[in-house]
Amino acid sequence: MDRRALILKCTLSPGDLCTLTAAIESLHAQYPGRFLTDVGTTCDELFLHNPWITPLPSGEHVPMHYGDIQRSNDQPRTFISAYTRHLEKYLGMPLPALTNRPHLYLSDDEKRLPARLRENGVETGRYWVVCAGIKSDFTLKQWPLEHYQEVVDHFRGRVAFVQVGSGDDEHPALEGVIDLVGRTGHRDLMRVCFHAAGGLGPITYLQHLCAAFEKPYVALLGGREPVMWTQYPLQRTLHTMGMLSCCRTKACWKSRVVARGDGEAHDRSLCELPVLDFSIPVGRCMALIRPVEVIAAIETCLDGQVRTQGVPGGAIS
Repeated sequence: MDRRALILKCTLSPGDLCTLTAAIESLHAQYPGRFLTDVGTTCDELFLHNPWITPLPSGEHVPMHYGDIQRSNDQPRTFISAYTRHLEKYLGMPLPALTNRPHLYLSDDEKRLPARLRENGVETGRYWVVCAGIKSDFTLKQWPLEHYQEVVDHFRGRVAFVQVGSGDDEHPALEGVIDLVGRTGHRDLMRVCFHAAGGLGPITYLQHLCAAFEKPYVALLGGREPVMWTQYPLQRTLHTMGMLSCCRTKACWKSRVVARGDGEAHDRSLCELPVLDFSIPVGRCMALIRPVEVIAAIETCLDGQVRTQGVPGGAIS
């Protein structure tokens, strides 16, 4: 039987592309030997060493979208299954999602602890990764920088924090962390997450990487996105759905806290309840998440890791 060749095309961000891997896994698990798959994306690095990716000189170009996001406020839809549902419609074949996380693959060499971390005296499973910044398009994801610092200070001497983020985005420096902002490519960042004990940050790329490697993640959601849409099995989601008029029964899906005057359409999608008392403006929904809640969530994860010592961790596909 000739195998159908698909080149999956997507121009979205790396975090979005992580969830695309679930569709690829599900396709090959349900139709073994029926398809060849390749990708054409903004970050093909994420698909290196993936056994289901075959370089194809030609094939069906399949634009990949996740239309389920439009129904996520009213129906039980999840991001991890959205690309799979899209591919199901394109193929006209049943294709339920058979996984609840992204699937990323590392080479044997990449499974070694990065030199930058060894040089800073940290070991595998002894640090947490934190993303304390945001991209300019969705500033409503920002949690107060002062709150991040309070969490880092609370665990000083017990837990090392490695701060990550793209050098092209806005990541104000935290004190008392190992600073890797702007110093990791995509494969490097995957390695950092693979060896971590857990992660902390908003709904972002780091969240998906931690899910892929089955690491705990404390997600600072607020009221911007539906809880079910963003949830992963090992994720502790701190949200404010139902607490404010703007997200009482549905997520607001707004983009920015305040206008930036850069001519972008995001300036027309502003938070209804901005809080300007911090060094960086944040939404009321994010300000309502207190450092003590985040500390408690991390403590719970740490307690669970202590009680399961000896159980193999760092799973990878």
